[in-house]
Amino acid sequence: MILEIAHLTIRAGQNEAFEQAFAQAQILIASMPGYLAHELDHCVERPQDYVLLVRWATLEDHEVGFRQSPQYQDWKRLLHHFYDPFPTVLHFEAPACAATLRSASAV
Repeated sequence: MILEIAHLTIRAGQNEAFEQAFAQAQILIASMPGYLAHELDHCVERPQDYVLLVRWATLEDHEVGFRQSPQYQDWKRLLHHFYDPFPTVLHFEAPACAATLRSASAV
């Protein structure tokens, strides 16, 4: 499983419009093959900042399946004009030691 993390900085005065657009855009991402879950969180200390966390089955599901899809063009149209600067997106996966800890804590 892959965790995509994007730190989003929204243009001043655009939070409400961004959140409305995201409400539409999240339907697009949730419809993609390999999509597992997502959450959007708003920073308490820096009101213009958000973090988007998306769980994908594989890296290719995000990088190829979503980013090369027609749905991504709609995603861009809905959201990309809100960002300043454009977000850095990174992908993470759990190391073996974390998987061991997770299964031990489930017992």
